[in-house]
Amino acid sequence: MIKKITPIVLSAFLALAPSTVPAQETNQDTYEQLELLMEVFQRVRANYVEEVNDKTIIESAIRGILNDLDPHSGYIDAEGVLAQREERSGEYAGVGMEIIMESGVLKVVSPIDDSPASRAGLKSGDFITHVDGRSLSGLNQNEAVEELRGPVGSEVKLTIVREGAKEVMEFELIRATIANSAIRSRIEADNVGYIRLTTFNNEKLSHDLRRAIRKINEEAGDDLQGYVIDLRNNPGGLLDQAVEVSDTFLERGQIVSMRGRNSSNEEKWSATRGDLTNGKPLVVLTNAGTASASEIVVGALQDHKRAIILGTKTFGKGIVQSVIPLGKDRAMRLTTARYYTPSGASIQAKGINPDIILEQPIPRPEGWKPRREADLDGHIEGNDGLAEEAVAKINRPMPEYTDGEPFVDFQLNYAVDLIKGIGVTIQRQATINEG
Repeated sequence: MIKKITPIVLSAFLALAPSTVPAQETNQDTYEQLELLMEVFQRVRANYVEEVNDKTIIESAIRGILNDLDPHSGYIDAEGVLAQREERSGEYAGVGMEIIMESGVLKVVSPIDDSPASRAGLKSGDFITHVDGRSLSGLNQNEAVEELRGPVGSEVKLTIVREGAKEVMEFELIRATIANSAIRSRIEADNVGYIRLTTFNNEKLSHDLRRAIRKINEEAGDDLQGYVIDLRNNPGGLLDQAVEVSDTFLERGQIVSMRGRNSSNEEKWSATRGDLTNGKPLVVLTNAGTASASEIVVGALQDHKRAIILGTKTFGKGIVQSVIPLGKDRAMRLTTARYYTPSGASIQAKGINPDIILEQPIPRPEGWKPRREADLDGHIEGNDGLAEEAVAKINRPMPEYTDGEPFVDFQLNYAVDLIKGIGVTIQRQATINEG
């Protein structure tokens, strides 16, 4: 027999929430729905074919509530909290890739450079259906991550469905320590600095960026012409790191603003004085895998005309998730705000169009197209009212690609040529001014 849940009990239940439910919502309908939830809980507890402990039932209910909100909200269990801490510290054991749960299937957002996943040939957009022959169906993202993690040196077999491929694919990987410094840097031909940021989910990112810039400055000296900042396939991460990275290249002005449900409560972040690159020309590379915190940087540098954005339209994730602790070792990831670029644009489900559109000529299955935020089930819409195509863009034709040819990074080559061209123009102007 199911016991009747009284309004007093339900009121006590509501009072347990970290933030108070608005008075207008605690009406009779709300009580009835909560009674329904408690009835389901009690019936499962009493009548399910096998005994299920209360913790499992309650955690499943929490997951259902959060997973149905949007693709980015979710419940983080104790193992997931530990995994997040490891990842943000910059080191963990696994195969090395950023992933997201999309429509109940684990999707690769981006393999991490020089990781087992990238070396094996996994690609952005791949769907992981099985790990060591075990289906991931029904698992949440944190549980799926645990399947991928394991001791360093152990083998794991991934079953992959790739869009456009006729058959499923299998990859055998050896787990390794993923020292995710998130920064790769070098000097390209003609003294152009190249810096790739692979993720923003690393608390050391802005520190490592400043160190990479100083190293390039020391090696190239006065001959340094500018920088290419590569944000392709960077899935984002920590807001504070996006702000600090943007601040590295800006002297002044707003970087990003954020508004939650109440639009009057707006938070803003602005640049502090001191462009570490001393105003050198910048070109930022983007594609459909450039998401979230990466787009904050792209939007700030584009709106302040501090950089030329080159590549293809970004992913379009313009919403912010707050990680809210639940007790000692659990948390919830909740979408709490939209963010806006300095011009006031929300890029949510829209993305940022580059100043120069240039596709990368790589072999793709017939009918392939990149998936962005707007393609995710249950995505949140932007709400700024600005036109998506606010500025006319330059569209460069994609170079031809022939199967069997070695890979050439045309986007990077074009960016280097742009930097060189800007440098020549500056030198000519300086000569004219001196004359």
